[in-house]
Amino acid sequence: MLEDFLAGDMNDVEEAVRKAAAAEIVPRFRQLAADEIVEKNGPHDLVTVADRRAEEHLTASLTALLPGSVVVGEEAVHADAGVLAALGGDAPVWIVDPVDGTRQFVHGDPGFATLVCLAHRGELLASWTYAPALDLMAVARRGAGAVLNGEPLKTGSPAPGKVLEVAISHYDFTDDEQKRVLATLVTEGVAPRPCGSAGLEYLNVARGEIDGLAFSWENAWDHAAGLLLVAEAGGASGTVAGEPFRIAGGNALPFAAARDEATLRHILGLLASAG
Repeated sequence: MLEDFLAGDMNDVEEAVRKAAAAEIVPRFRQLAADEIVEKNGPHDLVTVADRRAEEHLTASLTALLPGSVVVGEEAVHADAGVLAALGGDAPVWIVDPVDGTRQFVHGDPGFATLVCLAHRGELLASWTYAPALDLMAVARRGAGAVLNGEPLKTGSPAPGKVLEVAISHYDFTDDEQKRVLATLVTEGVAPRPCGSAGLEYLNVARGEIDGLAFSWENAWDHAAGLLLVAEAGGASGTVAGEPFRIAGGNALPFAAARDEATLRHILGLLASAG
């Protein structure tokens, strides 16, 4: 059933993502009232009416497209952590981040995206990364490659001797121990910088615009779409323990993604040296 769905309904999912953004996100961009922005777990962790409404919109449209599927969305999990159990269940699951980069969205920065990934029993099957303010739509299907606005995406490999550009967990969202481990990337031949929207940073890797990522948190909605996008564009990912990243959680952290296997190994080796 899922193979038939993926063969015939990828465009319908893309349209559902575009419609949710057009209805609930774009009209509120640079138009939010103060009472439409709420702190969740601190001053840097924000949620807006656009996040909530877009997730509700996508939950209705995506489950209608694929009867029997369920949704694990960032806002639903914030309200009820038990929703996460669906990642390990038997039903197909839509993993949704309605506004990835809410802080950017709130501040009028166009660097935000809507992320959707379809998974089943831990396997990532298809993903959609949509940045409406930048007019970017990246789509990946397991085993079938990745495209950006309809054009094939390829990560390529860094040029020999190139200083590696690596986006890392933003300092505002890391504790002292995480900062210590990520600091191993401050070394000759590597230029780390704080990440923006995680979804758009994965897209940057898939496009070959940066060389890698290193993250110290494992929320599925932040990473599922991007991990499949990078993999289908030719890149690689893994945890500091040398294992594949598990979307249901319980990973050794940090983990990384990169344009190619050699770059991934180099980044993970540096991170592991923190001990």
